[in-house]
Amino acid sequence: MSMPVGGAADEQGIFTPQRFHGQVVIVTGAAQGIGFAVAQRIAQEDGTVVLVDRAELVHEKAQELSDAGAGDIYSTTADLETFAGAQSAVDFALDKAGRVDVLINNVGGTIWAKPYEHYTPEEIEKEINRSLFPTLWMCRAVLPAFIGDSSSEAALSGDSSKEESPGGVIVNVSSTATGGINRVPYAAAKGGVNAIVSALSHEAAHHNVRVVATAPGGTLAPARAVQRGPLPDDEQEKAWYQQIVDQTVDSSLMKRYGTLDGQTAPICFLASKEASYITGSVLPVSGGDQG
Repeated sequence: MSMPVGGAADEQGIFTPQRFHGQVVIVTGAAQGIGFAVAQRIAQEDGTVVLVDRAELVHEKAQELSDAGAGDIYSTTADLETFAGAQSAVDFALDKAGRVDVLINNVGGTIWAKPYEHYTPEEIEKEINRSLFPTLWMCRAVLPAFIGDSSSEAALSGDSSKEESPGGVIVNVSSTATGGINRVPYAAAKGGVNAIVSALSHEAAHHNVRVVATAPGGTLAPARAVQRGPLPDDEQEKAWYQQIVDQTVDSSLMKRYGTLDGQTAPICFLASKEASYITGSVLPVSGGDQG
């Protein structure tokens, strides 16, 4: 069950009032899990939030935030595995809110859990499409809104007569599964997300755009209302999934799963002006597991 606005973050004394005041934040994969928890906290902290998901559930979750007294909340459905879907999400945000200041890319998640030799080619492609392309496409779609009218040539030449880029922040949600088992295609996709951070941060810095990521480890969350894929069907599939759970706990120095609040706080910190001198970094949020 989701908490109302003003929930656990506030009760724990880590709520930061008005941290996102005046800012427009797109959160993808926002219908449940980490994505909704992030959208909820940004709404708590006075941000205008655009929730994006391909599940119609996203509209109910946006209404939940509005009913709880949040500020400007918008929602749209889009298939972010395509560039057209990503562009439609950015265009929606620009149309409703006038601009975008922060993009939080949260779409992704392993679909199957098994040793690599058991994946079919079609399953491998679906894993990559699910956990790499939404981030790749959303980064591409949002950059023109961040860069504005300034040209890279002017920025590189230091021509102060040119208008400075509006700038912005991209926070990608990666994973420590890049060092895990039974999820090679997913690990490859998240490795690609890390590479986006490394490469795009170099390109975008002179446009006043920061590109960062968190790499969550195992995280406790309510049961998913919309499943990513088929649940383990037989004893072998259950055993493969259990191997992931066991390795996740063993790899954590804290020997436990994290919480949604524990994932949400670092994401929101990196998205905020408090992290204005951080770019190109991937922060593991995994109890000491570096991935």
